[in-house]
Amino acid sequence: MFWESALRKRNEMLPLRRKQLIQATLEVIDRVGLADATIALIAKQAGLSTGIISHYFGDKSGLLEATMRQILRDLREDTMRRRGELAQDSAAAHLRAIVDANFNDSQVSGPVMKTWLAFWSSSMHQESLRRLQHVNDQRLRSNLCCQFLRELPLPQARQAARGLAAMIDGLWLRGSLSGTAFDADAARQLAYEYLDYQLAKKSDAAANAATT
Repeated sequence: MFWESALRKRNEMLPLRRKQLIQATLEVIDRVGLADATIALIAKQAGLSTGIISHYFGDKSGLLEATMRQILRDLREDTMRRRGELAQDSAAAHLRAIVDANFNDSQVSGPVMKTWLAFWSSSMHQESLRRLQHVNDQRLRSNLCCQFLRELPLPQARQAARGLAAMIDGLWLRGSLSGTAFDADAARQLAYEYLDYQLAKKSDAAANAATT
């Protein structure tokens, strides 16, 4: 019974310690940047030993990957929640929900934005991070294309999805580097205007067909 109780307590502590370390990683990267975010600093911020980081994540790259997986998990869950709560099942509503999730507070806070930038930079040199970035990029474009496809032919839907994905990333990047508070409302509005413009092409095509 003693060993069973000790094992149960240990297993209960695992998610808590991982959460502590991921939060500490965000805070340290926000304060000093990725290059100076040492294992010792992160461990001190979390109030844990450096050995715990090595045990759970291996090294700083493993910790960055775990942190980004959590950020992406938060993004995915927020997107699903928003889409599940929609009052109407239209392509425009789903597309707006995807845009809203990408510009939600959980994705545009200072620590998260700096960690995103560190992740993008590191993904050019580390295969595991590059794969993670590829999966995230493909997921976004696939979700966007799926909704555009409800209103547009496949070639146009793919093009619109690529354009909106690029706009989301571009608006986020410009906002993160502006040196001022991120204006999420302005970014969302620009993305809305783009997706509405793309969806309007169906009406234009129908009107042209009717007059010929």
